[in-house]
Amino acid sequence: MVMSLSFSSVTVKPCSMSVSNKKAGCCGRRFSVTRSEITLAPKPKQGRQQLSQQGFPLTDLHVQEVVQRQSQIISPCTKPKRQFHSSFLNDAYEMCRNICAEYAKTFYLGTLLMTEERQKAIWAIYVWCRRTDELVDGPNAAYMSSGVLDRWEDRLHDIFNGHPYDMLDAALTHTLSKFPLDIKPFRDMIQGMRMDTRKARYNNFQELYLYCYYVAGTVGLMTVPIMGIAQDSVAPVQNVYDAALYLGIGNQLTNILRDVGEDALRGRVYLPQDELAQFGLCDKDVFSRNVSERWRKFMKHQITRARFYFNRAEEGVSQLEKASCWPVWSSLILYRKILDAIEDNDYDNLTKRAYVGRANKLFTLPQAYTRSLSNRNTKFRPFLTRLI
Repeated sequence: MVMSLSFSSVTVKPCSMSVSNKKAGCCGRRFSVTRSEITLAPKPKQGRQQLSQQGFPLTDLHVQEVVQRQSQIISPCTKPKRQFHSSFLNDAYEMCRNICAEYAKTFYLGTLLMTEERQKAIWAIYVWCRRTDELVDGPNAAYMSSGVLDRWEDRLHDIFNGHPYDMLDAALTHTLSKFPLDIKPFRDMIQGMRMDTRKARYNNFQELYLYCYYVAGTVGLMTVPIMGIAQDSVAPVQNVYDAALYLGIGNQLTNILRDVGEDALRGRVYLPQDELAQFGLCDKDVFSRNVSERWRKFMKHQITRARFYFNRAEEGVSQLEKASCWPVWSSLILYRKILDAIEDNDYDNLTKRAYVGRANKLFTLPQAYTRSLSNRNTKFRPFLTRLI
């Protein structure tokens, strides 16, 4: 997994500062939603080394349903709006801001151009995702059980029903009253944590894609309503969501490639088993940390796939509100540089961990800002499912 946050590093106060539970007046605005279909490419011919880009069709993941629920109407009147004292909310969001600033510095700096309301919402979502990841990847992961995740999911429903448990939960509850967020991506992320506790191997890319969707693609779906789609966007709403999903997939594939050596120490191999075999490799090669020529060729193909998803994501980033483009471009450029770093290490991600230095990270910010100012008249291309 990607994020790590120690619960012990954050002092969380019980949420007992609510004043009322009155509904707000209706002030929503509607959007039309255009569905897009994914055309699946034919299977590659035998004898050619072609790695499929194909994951699960978005219809199988019910992404279109999320898009409809999050895009048809933006209104707090569809949910009970729990009121909190302003000082309590300010403290809650300040805690979220501090966590984001500490653990996602580059992304945090990118959020500073956003409106205050959007900043707070992004910080609240980031913290919830981080705490969710912490359940299976944090210092208390040894005590992890299915019951822990079940209780965390119950707590998620409480958040959506206006009954937060603590201050950090309250920030997300308040965000839900401001933006049309659907619960499904949040529940799906918890499902990804369940996969991490039950599964240490992935037979093919379709299985790995599903995992990447659960733990990272969901973040893209959560954040599109916060980022906002530009009024002069030329793209259907569905396509922007698709691009957000692809960015999450690309980010998680990059995390996997960066952390191959570390994951191997935990007995985990987040690489398609059939593709390892296609290049004459197996788990033994991963655990022995042997950076052979076969491994380098295999890594070249894996990196090409991750870049493929980043390229598809690019087209959607340009459709977001100008102020929201900067942090998203920062993330996209930074993760691409991680792939560059793996190449610079001669594809040795078994004994070395690719990283982007502090100076290079800071240079990412003006790069991302420049890209955020580019025009959004991008023509969306059909989603290709494999490399030729």
